[in-house]
Amino acid sequence: MTQPDPRHPSESHPDSGFPTAAQLFGRITAQLGTQLRHLHHHRHPETRRPPMSTPHEAPALVAVAHGSRDPRALPAVTALLDRVRELRPDLTVRLGHIELNEPLLTDTLDTLPDGSAAVLVPLLFSRGHHVKHDLPQAAASAAPRVHVRVAAPLGPHPLLAEALHARLTEAGWTARHGADPATAVVLAAAGSRDPESAADTRRTARLLSARLGGTPVVPAYASAAAPTVAEAVRALAARGHHRVAVASCFTAPGLFATRAAADAPWLAAAPLGPHPALARLVLHRYDRAAARATAAPATATTTRQLTPA
Repeated sequence: MTQPDPRHPSESHPDSGFPTAAQLFGRITAQLGTQLRHLHHHRHPETRRPPMSTPHEAPALVAVAHGSRDPRALPAVTALLDRVRELRPDLTVRLGHIELNEPLLTDTLDTLPDGSAAVLVPLLFSRGHHVKHDLPQAAASAAPRVHVRVAAPLGPHPLLAEALHARLTEAGWTARHGADPATAVVLAAAGSRDPESAADTRRTARLLSARLGGTPVVPAYASAAAPTVAEAVRALAARGHHRVAVASCFTAPGLFATRAAADAPWLAAAPLGPHPALARLVLHRYDRAAARATAAPATATTTRQLTPA
């Protein structure tokens, strides 16, 4: 058996089962470094910063609702966004309101990390003042800290017609009603003075009519445009349509939706709320805007980017 070298009494043979002086020194150094890092971590909490978003992360989806004093509105919008999160679990989904409800859109944008990106998806169904002016202004106010794109409104689109049809069916609409020449539908929308808003609503009415097998669908408005729901019902009755249903082109319950339902002489569909087709439509608008953001520099928002497709 080999004997330890008397010239190096602190060292042991590797087969002896005892650590060498070099091994002991390495272990002590490692333990000391760990303890020092642990001590610095707790004495200096300001060094523990939240991770910054990277350019490769998907932009946050910020859904923009109008806001309402109706206490049923916020739960309905929240339920819709819960469906969106179920469809895309890895996506950051936030909510902001234009007015009347918290959080306001500006406050939601303030919570996003510096250098991050977001896509504003209006929970509105046509191009109007909010989509063309309020949302781009909010995006500009967040720049350059947050890179923001504005998606197109939810309408017109076949998925919107699908959701409207489903709510009519829940209210009692059947294929037999669609085949009755005395039957018609009024599409109740918020209304706007912008002519492009009316054009979008007319196109949604045509999409819904096609989905209902050709049943006449007439747009009507709760404010700022004509005809009203009551006026549209009377006009249809004068043309021989004595059974008129009202389709509610609103995201959530509120003053306009309640007013439209009150003017329905027959069936009144509920607001769209968390319908699965509407959740898919929210993601479709988000995906198109996010794709444009990666294909071109995120500069000023253009009218083309707000055009439904």
